[in-house]
Amino acid sequence: MDMTVQFIKKTFTLCRTKAVLVLLLGTSGMALAQTSFEEVSANLDKAGGVYLAYPEVTARQTPAPKGYKPFYVSHYGRHGSRYLLGDGDYLTTIRLLEVAEQEHCITAFGKEVLSRLHLVWKETEGRGGDLTPLGVRQHQGIAQRMVQNFPEVFKGKRSVSARSTVVYRCAMSMAAFGDRLKGLCPQIEISYEMSHKYMGYLNYHTDISNAFTNGETGPWVEDYRKFEAEHVKPQRMVAALFSNTDFIRRKVNPEKLMWALYWIAVDMQDIETKANFYDVFTPQELFDLWQCVNYRFYVGNANPAQSGGIVMANACTLVENILQSADEAIDNHGIAATLRFGHDGNVIPLLAVLQIDSFDVAVSRPEEVYRHWCDFKATPMAANVQIVFFSNKAGDVLVKFLHNEREVHVPIATDRWPYYRWSDVKQYYTQRVATLEQVVRQAESKKKD
Repeated sequence: MDMTVQFIKKTFTLCRTKAVLVLLLGTSGMALAQTSFEEVSANLDKAGGVYLAYPEVTARQTPAPKGYKPFYVSHYGRHGSRYLLGDGDYLTTIRLLEVAEQEHCITAFGKEVLSRLHLVWKETEGRGGDLTPLGVRQHQGIAQRMVQNFPEVFKGKRSVSARSTVVYRCAMSMAAFGDRLKGLCPQIEISYEMSHKYMGYLNYHTDISNAFTNGETGPWVEDYRKFEAEHVKPQRMVAALFSNTDFIRRKVNPEKLMWALYWIAVDMQDIETKANFYDVFTPQELFDLWQCVNYRFYVGNANPAQSGGIVMANACTLVENILQSADEAIDNHGIAATLRFGHDGNVIPLLAVLQIDSFDVAVSRPEEVYRHWCDFKATPMAANVQIVFFSNKAGDVLVKFLHNEREVHVPIATDRWPYYRWSDVKQYYTQRVATLEQVVRQAESKKKD
């Protein structure tokens, strides 16, 4: 707390002496990134973490300073809502409950859960990893609001570059976005590409980062294993589903079953079938499972303290592409937008490198992560980062940053938030990328030694 007070005093002193409002992440960013049991239990969909369906957009856009108009949007978006990555969780759970029913070892509640699973299976079978109809609607909505918020960008015969990773749900998200954009702005020319050629910035991971994040040999794994053992407690749930302890001993892997039902439960918000499995869990059980998931996403993609920055540095090539594409758009007035479509594991490090609302926070202990960093706030389904460019008649360029269509802070001096001078932004991130790339090189060199 003392450090926070000192930080605030120092910031206000700087404002007075230099007449510049320095808006750093500070305590406001921390409040946005952290969460609590009360928040999750009030909306159990949030216990799904990265499975949270894209939240309703209620934020309003701050008008641009007088004389400035938008002319370009740089965008990176996660694919929209999807089905579970495979059929395995459904099949193993359904088959187990069916066997229990055949052997008369299932409770009335277990039969009810099995009936719901049969209903859901009609929609989900064979669709592992696919974009759901909701995912399509999410990207259509984002595109529509982009046009509504920044209509000047899409007026006339201007060009849009749209590129996705080589995963089909990303390409389908790109198509949904582009179709709505084209429908609203018929003169816009959109070039679509799904190619390995662009994976070097759309979905990039260094070898040194992969070694750290490895789920079997990473330096954080044993700590996490103990954390998960303390938080995954399936005994109550298993007893609610099965009526015979001998059957449980012979046929049921409690932890595996709990995780399977967790993934099924949290993905229901992303599909069309109206069914609910949250009653399989208590709110505390869901919160504890989410803590495990949240920590793994943090370690695998954000800025865990043990990593020294090498994990978030995976987004450096993406930031370089953002900077290069922006300069091209500033020089070429025919470019309206650069659209990129990828995954949660790309949005998360991008937020960290850009230092949006403290998503670059460095935490080491698993039990502390949720107090400082939250996956469903970082990257729900269809999460996106937009940088919107504005200029005046004199050619001065301002930008503002949007995270999930909400105006956010970055640690760059400005006297007109949420707007920042592009020259300051470019200089800051050019240096930040260079610093992080040096960190990676040093880590690689140290490993070789």
